[in-house]
Amino acid sequence: MSSPEPAPSRPPRDEAVERAALKERVYATFTGLAIVLVQNANAEHTSAARATVTLLVGIVAIALAGFAADLIAHLATHGRFPRGAELTELLRLTGTAIGSAAVPLLVLLAAVLGWVELQTALTIASVVYLAILGLIGYVAVRRTGLSGWKQLIAMGILVGLGALVVVVQQLAHGH
Repeated sequence: MSSPEPAPSRPPRDEAVERAALKERVYATFTGLAIVLVQNANAEHTSAARATVTLLVGIVAIALAGFAADLIAHLATHGRFPRGAELTELLRLTGTAIGSAAVPLLVLLAAVLGWVELQTALTIASVVYLAILGLIGYVAVRRTGLSGWKQLIAMGILVGLGALVVVVQQLAHGH
């Protein structure tokens, strides 16, 4: 008689938290990128202050949506509201999403102060968001342990998916 197969193990809590934080950062980065790209296309119709507030509100909104999703998931799986360390962890994840906008917001603040033109600030913010996404993808692919050419293919797939997300977001905004 053979012994039953062991049940699939759950990832360690630290790994699950790390994955959740990374997902929040990626979601918020794509959201921020979409916001600055749309504003960049319409920079002549907005002010630096409005662009900055729009980005801030958009990022806070996606962070709150993530918090609500995490809260609902916690309720569904544990049958109660999170408390103590669990609640602290959910709030930290929310902060991760908001933190993804720090550099782009600082660049837009420079436009508010008149140090750079709005169009330039929005372009810099877009490049920062793309660099963040590229770095996250690069680190993820490097962790796979695949051979060099397979990593290149994997990176190409991630870049293609990222471009598709950006195109769909732009289409949603009529641009």
